[in-house]
Amino acid sequence: MIRTFAAGAGAALILASAAVYAAEGNGAGGAAKPDLAKGKQVAGQICVACHGADGNSIAPANPKLAGQIPDYLQKQLSNFKSQGGKKPERDNAIMAGMAATLSDADVKNVAAYYSAQPLKPAYAHDKELAALGQKMYRGGNAEAGVPACAGCHGPRGAGNPAQYPRIAGQYPEYLEAQLKAFRSGGRANDSNAMMRGVAARMTDAEIKAVADYVAGLR
Repeated sequence: MIRTFAAGAGAALILASAAVYAAEGNGAGGAAKPDLAKGKQVAGQICVACHGADGNSIAPANPKLAGQIPDYLQKQLSNFKSQGGKKPERDNAIMAGMAATLSDADVKNVAAYYSAQPLKPAYAHDKELAALGQKMYRGGNAEAGVPACAGCHGPRGAGNPAQYPRIAGQYPEYLEAQLKAFRSGGRANDSNAMMRGVAARMTDAEIKAVADYVAGLR
């Protein structure tokens, strides 16, 4: 069932993120902990217009970043940046320009800051559509070779740190656009082409349904 946002789950995610960073900061490598204050400053200066000061974008074309897994945010920002003069792994002219201004420390700090912000989730728009999406999300489509989304993103769409992003509560319009981009090859920064392989087997109706259902996950 699609439920309303649970504050406890959001708090748990924030605490989990904090624990991860604490472990990094105290690890053998001695990696510096991210600076949330500096991350907030970067967000307020560079990211706010599209993603909001707290990561809760008000435009469906721009993803919500609040509560996202920090490792995932770091990867995406890095993928928007040109490395060694090569074309960025993730092609987006606007984001490439923004990411180019960020140092590695900026990327880490802003990712940590947005990860620590409470998500103001989107919601499913169509009950029947979401029902089809629920079926796909939980069980996939065996005939078409589409695996269940829950296998990687979790039963509640919370994701898997360092591997798969949180997608619960994301704008359905954004999710639909990204699935279609993976299907067309327009987005190709997925590990081992996993998402491209999945999306290639999905119909427009299935993509739209899954996106609607996921937007209502909590």
